[in-house]
Amino acid sequence: MWLVTALSLCRASSRGWQRQLPWLSPTLAALQHHSPARAPGTAPARGLTSTAPSVRLSPAARSLFDEPLAIAVQGLGPRQPVTLRSSLHDETGELFEACARYQAGDDGELDLAHCPALPGGSFSGLEPMGLLWALQPQKPFWYMVKKDVQRPFLLQLEVFDGHGEPPGRLLAQAQHERAFLRDGVRRVPVREGRIRATLFLPPGNGPFPGIIDLYGTGGGLPEYRACLLANHGFAVLALAFYGYEDLPKDMKEFHLEYFEEAVNYMLQHTQVKGPGIGLLGISKGGDLCISMASFLKGITATALINGSVANVGAVLRYKDVTIPPLGIDVKRIKVNKSGIADIVDVLNNPLEGPDRQSFIPLENAECRFLFIVGQDDRNWKSEFFAVEGSKRLQAHGKEKPEIVCYPGAGHYIEPPFFPMCAASMHLLVGKPVVWGGEPKAHYEAQVDAWQQIQAFFCKHLMGKSSGTSNKL
Repeated sequence: MWLVTALSLCRASSRGWQRQLPWLSPTLAALQHHSPARAPGTAPARGLTSTAPSVRLSPAARSLFDEPLAIAVQGLGPRQPVTLRSSLHDETGELFEACARYQAGDDGELDLAHCPALPGGSFSGLEPMGLLWALQPQKPFWYMVKKDVQRPFLLQLEVFDGHGEPPGRLLAQAQHERAFLRDGVRRVPVREGRIRATLFLPPGNGPFPGIIDLYGTGGGLPEYRACLLANHGFAVLALAFYGYEDLPKDMKEFHLEYFEEAVNYMLQHTQVKGPGIGLLGISKGGDLCISMASFLKGITATALINGSVANVGAVLRYKDVTIPPLGIDVKRIKVNKSGIADIVDVLNNPLEGPDRQSFIPLENAECRFLFIVGQDDRNWKSEFFAVEGSKRLQAHGKEKPEIVCYPGAGHYIEPPFFPMCAASMHLLVGKPVVWGGEPKAHYEAQVDAWQQIQAFFCKHLMGKSSGTSNKL
């Protein structure tokens, strides 16, 4: 660890953001792994002497993606204006970038933890992690998703002289690996019966509290959230449910018996602590988790990120029970001049008429619930769903669920430091849709929600309390 004296010129300023992130899209992306070309965490530009400016990072060469990264520059001139740029390429070659303007202190030091960014970049104000959460895809409708969790993202940091456009000469640069798997975490592909999944196990002998992790309509087998959660001591099964290997190719109907196999797999695993497991789902994965908790045994805690309490998008079957998908009215889609759709009003009300059959009977669940809600979610009315779910649970004598609401947060509340996905292609709609969110507020929501989710599972799967406070 290293210490930098607070800069005399750096004083508190607005924490506002300067411009909306461009539209992103949900194409899976991941970086090829490269070894840093220079000394870990610091590298002067070619041709400069050892007294030249250099980038200082902590941790120096490698950190986990959901961990903060301290960034500073030393060896600048007194009050020197500089532009910092962060960038990374995904494995398809698409570029993500962010930049910010700063002024060094009287001593030539620049510490992003103490010095606010000046107007004119991707963000302004005191934002120590701004160069990460403000990364923007240069291709429209591109969405940063990690596909291969065994290969870190390679982050490039550059320091340029002045505040010009284009920036001045390169003063210093550094590379840093943002990893997803902590040393010792085991990645175990699971192909038992019909199950198509990946199990992540923390280091040690266990047993560990178990969680099944579900994503949404993108299909496939996203692993990045599951492995990041396993880094914190949970046994996490990332479960595919369509659009992967020999699973159904589209979202027409789902059978809970498949998900029941996955629950039983976890309950019977020697490395999974009983007597029950947790469920974590976002978007469509959220209502699937509610259905699992409502019909299946062995569920102790269920956390939903912008989920629905009604069955959405596909018929759901379990034994002799059939739950139809919530009705829609495509006439309620609003399309702006750029051709981007707002679908927040498309779904019917599950409290009215025949659509009441789509309301999942969550009152049958024998578990505790946590609803994570982005109040600017434009995919659907997540806050309405959370409130109505709470009403129904309490009307049937069940405990009130935890509801944590985040103003300014959109639909895709991911682990910390993923750039906000403002809009992308929607597989069911067939065109780009707006997901909602304001970049700074969304980033803050992701950091807090990640802590809330871990605290919730620690409490109900391990019996451990947490100091994390509830926002609602």
